[in-house]
Amino acid sequence: MRCLPFAAELYRELQQQGLDAHTIWQNRSRFGRGPSWPGDGERLEDDLRWLITVGVLRREVDGQGLTSRFRLTPLGRDLLDSHQAELLKPADWNDRLRHALRRRWPF
Repeated sequence: MRCLPFAAELYRELQQQGLDAHTIWQNRSRFGRGPSWPGDGERLEDDLRWLITVGVLRREVDGQGLTSRFRLTPLGRDLLDSHQAELLKPADWNDRLRHALRRRWPF
């Protein structure tokens, strides 16, 4: 939880309503977590795809199919509710290294 790339405010917002990447990008001061904000839109999309891969986020679906909006999954809601304090703690170098290796080579 400490290595998740966004502030708890983003996850709370995604629990209430879907957000698209552009809205997230425009609200760095609100959704950013420390100095690790993505450098460009592609990196932001990578972070959002990673959260989909680990099961925290999902793409919102409407009658036409997938949309450009993201929402919190039930697993994401459980993590947010039961481990919210972990989002407030900064990740140490050991956690960041383990997370980076796991993200690069997930298996």
